[in-house]
Amino acid sequence: MRQTWRWFGPKDRVTIDDMLQAGVEGVVTALHHVPTGAAWTPELIEARQTEIATMADGTPSGLRWEVVESLPVSEDIKRQTGDWRDHIANWKLSLRNLASAGIEVICYNFMPVLDWTRTDLAWRRPNGATCMRFDLVDFAAFDLHILRRPGARDDFDEPLREAAAQRFADMSEARQAQVAGNVVFGLPGAAERMSLDDVRAHLALYRDIDAEILRRHLVDFLAEVAPLAQSLGLRLCCHPDDPPFGLLGLPRILSTEADYAAVMRAVDLPANGITLCTGSLGARPDNDLPGMMRRLGDRVHFLHLRNVTLEGSDRRNSFYEAMHLEGSTDMVAMIAEVLWQERRRQGSGRADWSIPMRPDHGQDILDDLGRKAQPGYPAIGRLKGLAELRGIMTALDHPMIGLRRGAA
Repeated sequence: MRQTWRWFGPKDRVTIDDMLQAGVEGVVTALHHVPTGAAWTPELIEARQTEIATMADGTPSGLRWEVVESLPVSEDIKRQTGDWRDHIANWKLSLRNLASAGIEVICYNFMPVLDWTRTDLAWRRPNGATCMRFDLVDFAAFDLHILRRPGARDDFDEPLREAAAQRFADMSEARQAQVAGNVVFGLPGAAERMSLDDVRAHLALYRDIDAEILRRHLVDFLAEVAPLAQSLGLRLCCHPDDPPFGLLGLPRILSTEADYAAVMRAVDLPANGITLCTGSLGARPDNDLPGMMRRLGDRVHFLHLRNVTLEGSDRRNSFYEAMHLEGSTDMVAMIAEVLWQERRRQGSGRADWSIPMRPDHGQDILDDLGRKAQPGYPAIGRLKGLAELRGIMTALDHPMIGLRRGAA
């Protein structure tokens, strides 16, 4: 398992020096300043590679840009409207330029409008740490009473509507503004920031697009880009919906194992693969994460390892981002499946046998609390998570333990 670390560029308060001292082996980043739909030029890619390769004092870091996260897919592509064909052409040009720069793994997502959704970005835990949280009642209060989305009532049962009404009544104006800002925060480091009016306008554009249509558009997109990626030796890996259930009336198409299996069958090329995020998929109790790795592992090109604690057994629940070895996902079983997959790949001669992973998110602890890094991306919280994951990897791969299954 290749140990990588997400970096948001020179403005990131977690530096190249920090990640180097954390012992990471490669860097995950993107050109967040390039507008969605535009091509990534060789010059911009090279500039980012140079930044990664250099410590603050000018010393070579020895680190390389190994995974793109994310090469954004425009809303026009997702809807097949406006300049979507030009945007696909630019996406393909970006693939060519990334391949020329020696970068092989490209993560993207196909979620409409919002790339992830939380109601709290710094929810305080009993020990003083903070983490990101999705509170279903807060979200319903936002949808019903702050955004006032037409048709929202149909998405919540009566008890949840009543709880949301009471929650909204108890919210100060400052808390209302905070929840609204948290929900529309989107992807950290993205070029765009959306107002409530922006969200309403985007939602209106998806009024006639259901899951079947959006899935067809994803398959159309992959039919265009995956053959090129295959010819260039690239591995594309789509991130799951976060959270993996319906929000704001928008369609969800990559929330379950069946969703991924259908897309893998529709464009059946090794380059068409999966970003298996244990945090996103783990927010649904019916998702079997180790089983997904076992059954779909040959198409898993990138791993996000994080944990969430679910606060119920329904398909749609409140949850918060737990420490990496806590929460609802059995991380030991998950890593065992990854190591078994790597052994199988290595035995069959695959060049991509080592799967890049990163310790995704983390709780803000110790000096993180004053650092004010990107929400979910603290220095020490992620370092703690990486150390824990590294310990599991080392133990399971030790000769005294004997990972017999993968050797078969």
